[in-house]
Amino acid sequence: MDTPVSTTPLSPLATVAVVGLGTMGTGIAEVLLRAGRTVIGIDLHADAVHRAVAAVEASTARAVRKERLSEIDRAQALARFRTAVDLSAAADADLVIEVVPESYEVKHQVFRALDGIVRPDTILATGTNALSVTRLAADSARPERVLGMHFFNPAPAMKLVEVVSSVLTAPTAVAAVTDLAHDLGKEPVAVGDRPGFVADGLLFGYLNQAAAMYEAKYASREDIDAAMRLGCGLPMGPLALLDLIGIDTARTVLEAMYAESHDRLHAPAPVLKQLGAAGLTGRKAGRGFYTYEAPGSATVVEDALTPPAAAPPADGREIRSVGVAGSGTMASGIAEVFAKAGYQVVLAARSGEKAEAAKARIGTSLARSVAKGRMTAEAREDTLGRIAAAGSLDAFADVDLALEAVAEDLEVKQQLFAAFDKVCKPGAILATTTSSLPVVACARATSRPQDVIGMHFFNPAPAMKLVEIVRTVLTADDVHAAVRDLTVRIRKHPVDCGDRAGFIVNALLFPYLNNAIKMVQEHYASLDDIDAAMKLGGGYPMGPFELLDVVGLDVSLAIEQVLHREFRDPGLAPAPLLEHLVAAGCLGRKTGRGFREYARR
Repeated sequence: MDTPVSTTPLSPLATVAVVGLGTMGTGIAEVLLRAGRTVIGIDLHADAVHRAVAAVEASTARAVRKERLSEIDRAQALARFRTAVDLSAAADADLVIEVVPESYEVKHQVFRALDGIVRPDTILATGTNALSVTRLAADSARPERVLGMHFFNPAPAMKLVEVVSSVLTAPTAVAAVTDLAHDLGKEPVAVGDRPGFVADGLLFGYLNQAAAMYEAKYASREDIDAAMRLGCGLPMGPLALLDLIGIDTARTVLEAMYAESHDRLHAPAPVLKQLGAAGLTGRKAGRGFYTYEAPGSATVVEDALTPPAAAPPADGREIRSVGVAGSGTMASGIAEVFAKAGYQVVLAARSGEKAEAAKARIGTSLARSVAKGRMTAEAREDTLGRIAAAGSLDAFADVDLALEAVAEDLEVKQQLFAAFDKVCKPGAILATTTSSLPVVACARATSRPQDVIGMHFFNPAPAMKLVEIVRTVLTADDVHAAVRDLTVRIRKHPVDCGDRAGFIVNALLFPYLNNAIKMVQEHYASLDDIDAAMKLGGGYPMGPFELLDVVGLDVSLAIEQVLHREFRDPGLAPAPLLEHLVAAGCLGRKTGRGFREYARR
């Protein structure tokens, strides 16, 4: 017999029961209390109830001290917080939000028990981020009242709430919960029922790839995390975030995602199973990818994997002067960085006019710094005085480091390295700024491949702190040591990675962007909802479609194609929608239209 779907408006959700008073449940309870709701906190374990009450008391006291909450409002909020160790306390609730462990068996037990306790019009919400809402609803006596209400951790701070409906959910229930989310000061995003929804659906694939990168010993945990923080502006590195989420929780989410997608990018990295089986589940256990001061602590302490202090560069590779080949934005930005750090710089282009134009661009950039009070007029003149513009690579004869920043075309770069080989003195270091091409292919264009290394700066070079140091199987140890030391001296953060497509940042960033495109292509969510989900739920500085339009869809497609060719993983194949937009000439902001339209300048 079909269950009738109610179309009558629901009463205001004034009394809310929160089942499961762990970190997330306690945070949700506090959000509800501060928004004027009566909250019934329920946990079968009395110690969890006591911890939740203490946490809400402490958190609201901090809010009073910071003048974000009045003492009267705090007292009233605490008076509205009732607790219990039995589900029967939910009998008076208008809405029940369960935040129990991510297990169908555990959640089914809660929903079946609630069916016999709550009123017929009560809405039942699951806080799952991995399990099927439809499956949970189907096992309930009132599937039209069951939906997902996915908060993000920490709930008081994070703005996003994903409202998840199944094919059984009544529109009135969705509307009531959406209105509640607005009343709580949150940004609700409506999504369909699939594992991970929007934010976690994109986030956990990226986290999984980072874990696999670490497991393969491609880069250290510190370098992977620093690369994504400094290269993408993320609030946390992926491995630190896995420790915060809980490695066991992350594996559960990925298992659910893989069960539906069969995408290898969602197949949990074996290291997650190994750490979980050993009880090394992250911060809550005191150890995961990192080691912490104590269980539950956020303070990382040194362990056997902590890298030693950097050794000084070997003798004979001192760098005092730098040659930068190229006349574009990246070349002029890199030349500016070296000159500001006190190095003599030769900026060479295909003609003297192009080189002078690039130097003039640097002068304009430095003038902006003077106007903003970041440097003096004298320092600007000194910096410009250290840059010599040249129309030929012959000017690189005496430089200690020759670095190319030309078009991302392997043939062009190989020709340039062959020219470096002829012009530069013995012992000079030859570097490429490529973001996707094999560094060793540039090295093989010379008679001294041991002197060749990658220095991948990020745009804009004067502002971005990260430099990926890419050594090939032929790069000499003293070259690597000298370039790491140089990177620190120009006040950048070096991370080491091997010579494979994407290095660290692009290898993790672009599959995430590609998966976002697939979500839109499959009509799962809108551009705006996906961008909002990642900014509000993940703390990303830009949503994926904002970023794609800034980077350029043609550039993004080229990087996706390189990653797909190198790793041969079907999940890395560029989304057809991206290919179609590029074919149509919709390349992002630079053409006035990409995923969105922009006013032409």
